Amino acid sequence: MKYTFQCYGHPNIKAKHYRTIEFTKDEDLTPSGDCILGIRANFEKAELKKLSGKIRIIVEVGSLSDTFHAVINPYFDDDHEIVFRKSLYQSKRTLGHFLNKGANRLDRAILKCLQSSDTLMTVTIEETGKRRSNTEAHKLLPISKK
Repeated sequence: MKYTFQCYGHPNIKAKHYRTIEFTKDEDLTPSGDCILGIRANFEKAELKKLSGKIRIIVEVGSLSDTFHAVINPYFDDDHEIVFRKSLYQSKRTLGHFLNKGANRLDRAILKCLQSSDTLMTVTIEETGKRRSNTEAHKLLPISKK
């Protein structure tokens, strides 16, 4: 399964957080939102809840793109924000765990584009490999003791 939504940039997008990335439906962004990659997102919770297992998150701005990887959190249940985390922190906002890189590793050319409110970003989330139950997929990856 594959799901695509869009969001916009903002002058306060800094992409500095090393453990998370986030997309929000908020209209504005404060400087403290250092993991947020896009605002005014138009995702639908019901569609996101259909995803399972390992996923690829592709962010595209014009001809530029970058990719993240994670595992779907079966307990996701938020219609306003999507968070991907390196950790197993449980929150209804967490769509994915075991994120392979944080916002700080987003391609800096994309970041520069996202610092304009007019920039449109396309985000595609697609399942990778064999479709598994979310519980089964979480068991595939080791839990860090840190």
